[in-house]
Amino acid sequence: MSLIAAETAVQARPGISLAEPGDYLQLLKPRVMSLVVLTAVTGFMLAPGSIHPTLAVIAILSIAIGAGASGALNMWYDADIDRLMARTAKRPVPTGRIAPENALAFGLSLSVFSVLLLGLAVNWAAAALLAFTIFFYAVIYTMGLKRSTPQNIVIGGAAGAFPPMVGWVSVTGSISLESVVLFLIIFLWTPPHFWALSLFKLEDYAKAGIPMLPNVKGKPATRFQILAYSLVLVPVGVLPYAMGFAGPVYGVASALLGANFIRRAWGVYRMSDEDSSMAPARKLFAFSILYLFSLFALLLTEAVVEKAFGLAGF
Repeated sequence: MSLIAAETAVQARPGISLAEPGDYLQLLKPRVMSLVVLTAVTGFMLAPGSIHPTLAVIAILSIAIGAGASGALNMWYDADIDRLMARTAKRPVPTGRIAPENALAFGLSLSVFSVLLLGLAVNWAAAALLAFTIFFYAVIYTMGLKRSTPQNIVIGGAAGAFPPMVGWVSVTGSISLESVVLFLIIFLWTPPHFWALSLFKLEDYAKAGIPMLPNVKGKPATRFQILAYSLVLVPVGVLPYAMGFAGPVYGVASALLGANFIRRAWGVYRMSDEDSSMAPARKLFAFSILYLFSLFALLLTEAVVEKAFGLAGF
C-alpha cells in the first residue's frame, strides 16, 4: 500500500496511527519551542537571586514541555484548517499520521505533567503562570481568537510572550517590572512578525477562512499597522538597557537592530499592492526572527557573563 493510500485509510479509521517518533516531535513545534526555551532561560538568568542547578534544569525542562504541549493542542484543534494551507498541510494530524484523539491525549498529558513538575520541584507561582500560558494559547487563542477576529495575533501574542516571565518567576516567585518588559518585547514583536507573513500567505489564510488582518482590513491597513507596531516595539526593545538590567553592548545592538527593523517595516509600508513577490514583507518576516533571537541571545549572554565572571554590563 502506498503512503498516500495508507494515510487515507488511517483518516477513515480513527484511532489507528502511522506515527513515528519524529511525528510526535513535530507536534511539539520544535522551532517554536527553541525560541520559547531561549526567552525563558533569559528571564531565568536575568532574575535576581539564585536557584539550585538541578531545579534550574527542571524549570527549563518544564517550560519546554509546556510549550510543546501547547503546540500539540494547537495542531489537534487546527487539523481541519491545517490541511487547507500549503504551509501546514503536511503536519502529522492533517495527513493522518497521528490520529486526532492521540494528539489531544499527548498534548493534555504533557500539559499536566509540565505544570505539576514545575510546581512540585520549583514553585507553584511559576507553575500557575505556565498553566495559564498553555490555556491562553490552546483555548483563548487557538479555539477562540484565531478564527473569530483579525486581532487574533495581537491578543494571542501574549501566549508567546509569557515564557521569560515564567522563567523569572521560577527564580523569584513573583513578577517584576523587568519581567514585564521582557513580556512586552515579544508581545509587540508578534503582530509585525505574523502580519508580514500573512501578506505573502494571504491566499492560504483566505482558503482556511482565518480572518487575518490583510484578509479583513486589506493590505494598506496591514502595512500601516506593521509600521505602527514596529515604531512602538523598537524603543521597548531598548528598555532593558535604559532600565539598567542590560549593558551597553545590548544597548547599542538593540538600537541598531531596531533601526533596521523600522527600515524594513518602512519598506513594507511603502510596498505596492501590485508587488507579487512581496519581497519587502518576506525580508521583514525573516529579519524579525533574527531581531528577536538577537535581543534575547544578547541579554542571556550578558547575564551569564555577569553571574559567572562578575562583569556586569560588559
